[in-house]
Amino acid sequence: MIEAVRTWGRMVKFSHSIFALPFAVAGAVLATREHSFSRMDLVWIVLAMICARNAAMGFNRLVDRRLDAVNPRTSGRELPAGILSPVPVAIFTALLLAGFVLAASALNRLCLMLSPLAIVIILGYSFTKRVTWGSHLFLGLALAIAPVGGWVAIAGSFAVTPWLLAAAVLLWVAGFDIIYSCQDAGHDRKVGLHSIPGRFGIPAALITARAFHVLALLVLAAVGVTAGLHPAYQVGLILIAGLFLWEHRLVRADDMSRVDMAFFNMNGIISVLYLVVILVAEFMGG
Repeated sequence: MIEAVRTWGRMVKFSHSIFALPFAVAGAVLATREHSFSRMDLVWIVLAMICARNAAMGFNRLVDRRLDAVNPRTSGRELPAGILSPVPVAIFTALLLAGFVLAASALNRLCLMLSPLAIVIILGYSFTKRVTWGSHLFLGLALAIAPVGGWVAIAGSFAVTPWLLAAAVLLWVAGFDIIYSCQDAGHDRKVGLHSIPGRFGIPAALITARAFHVLALLVLAAVGVTAGLHPAYQVGLILIAGLFLWEHRLVRADDMSRVDMAFFNMNGIISVLYLVVILVAEFMGG
């Protein structure tokens, strides 16, 4: 049973939930400055995020299984390797989507009304690499709805601050996805898939990723201004900027050996650190 859980966890890269979840909680925390909340709200937010993210990953693995099978880097994944079969993965994905809608309905009416749109976005990403090299931005959009969702779950309405945070997440995710996809630049060109590294080359792709991350930091700084956060927030952004710099020093156009460290380790730390920065700024600001 334990091994089965591990297999399914590997299939959806469950550990990668760490990328979006802290930003959803951060959006919720910012909303609590003006709106009341209960402990169950946090439970439903976390459940919604886990269900949505892993449903998206299950769907991606399902529709990409034939593409994964011809890519040496991904041919060992659970579906192309035959460890799991499509029907159980489809059922698994459908159950997660149902869990997401249930969690949304438990939060408030606006969350429930927006849940179909969220599903279209998070599942739609899986097809974008077939048609546009802007797929990295669409993946960013899929994760960018996390802070807006966290805010709406508490506030039941929209505001400027969560949209700014969403824009920062979009740029951040698009940047690190460009870095990650550098591994497949040659393969993407060969089989007709679209990506910025495949279209413009790895050196240009890395420059684009750096530009996206600089813009992400600027937008994160704007979040602190619009939300009136304690100066501790800006201090925390300096630490995050240092992590971005470290991430980009790990990869070079002629050396992709540390791309996994740059992709998962650095960005996992950045997402958790950002939530910590939000919590410290809220505490310091009373």
